Amino acid sequence: MRIINEIKLDYKDVLIQPKRSTLKSRKEVDLRRKFKFRNSGNFWSGIPIMAANMDGVGTFNMAHELSNMGLFTCITKQNTPKDWYNQCFPTIDRSNIAVSIGTNLEEYEKAKEIIATNNLNWICIDVANGYSEHFVDFVRGVRKDYPRMNIIAGNVVTADMTQELILAGADIVKIGIGPGSVCTTRIQTGVGYPQLSAVIECADAAHGLGGHVIADGGCTCPGDVAKAFAAGADFVMLGGMFAGHDEGGGEIKIRRYKTNERRLDVFCEEDLGPKFEDKKFVQFYGMSSDTAMKKHSGGVASYRSSEGRTVEVPYKGKVADTVSNLLGGLRSTCTYVGAPTLKQLSKCTTFVRCTQQFNSVFVR
Repeated sequence: MRIINEIKLDYKDVLIQPKRSTLKSRKEVDLRRKFKFRNSGNFWSGIPIMAANMDGVGTFNMAHELSNMGLFTCITKQNTPKDWYNQCFPTIDRSNIAVSIGTNLEEYEKAKEIIATNNLNWICIDVANGYSEHFVDFVRGVRKDYPRMNIIAGNVVTADMTQELILAGADIVKIGIGPGSVCTTRIQTGVGYPQLSAVIECADAAHGLGGHVIADGGCTCPGDVAKAFAAGADFVMLGGMFAGHDEGGGEIKIRRYKTNERRLDVFCEEDLGPKFEDKKFVQFYGMSSDTAMKKHSGGVASYRSSEGRTVEVPYKGKVADTVSNLLGGLRSTCTYVGAPTLKQLSKCTTFVRCTQQFNSVFVR
């Protein structure tokens, strides 16, 4: 046993220091990136924000919308070849969509059929614990089978495993263990790593080999997304921030709440009691939660426990509005530090440790 005494940081622990800027307007900021991937040799261009491969987020409808705006979607593992076949792919740019799998060989065979039928060039190999030799061997095998595919692999949080996965054939490594809004891994296992420090350290390791990283989890607002890019992330993957939209599907539930206002009779102004208001919510859950395992696996296996929670998030309407707000925040971040492009944001960033990010006196 040993203890790392160096302080590790999360998004909530820092702010970005403003600097002199020659930018006159947010309009001048270019958020598009162009990457060449180390192992596939392919190029990709777009806004490097990804919808996570989670129920209610990584859907085909979400991919339709995000693709039109230059963003990326990792489709959930549970979709069948028939589900993929039924999609109208002329409206989804194949360069902005990935098929997701674990390390189950049956899943992999299904993915092979999907890749061949739909002419895909992205595969996301997604497991909760990316530290097993089996996982590294699996990534190596997929690279052998698909030398020209863009391979995403994860999740890990340390430099050594980031490099090992890249050397095994991954083009992009997903960074994050336990930071997600509906993940309880840190509670159930005590395992994890503060997300900002994980991104900084893993990005540095990956870039030294010509690889790339995705900051996966922990973002609660546009400012956190900006911090992830500022820390060196090439892509940022969002789950909770993209949950609750029309494109994610899911049943909309209405909850009635008592307000602090009173209802008055229009004629005699008699107090008729408190006012109530209806609010809309959509269920959202982690993919290792009881809810997900009951839905997709028939229940929680006897040898494991749930590592996710089920919540209700406010219904948010169209995802385009959320994306517009998110990208506006990113552009504003760049103007504060004088970065004309998203690529230059990390080079212009100085983080300041803090104990409070914002004044929450009027936050309910």
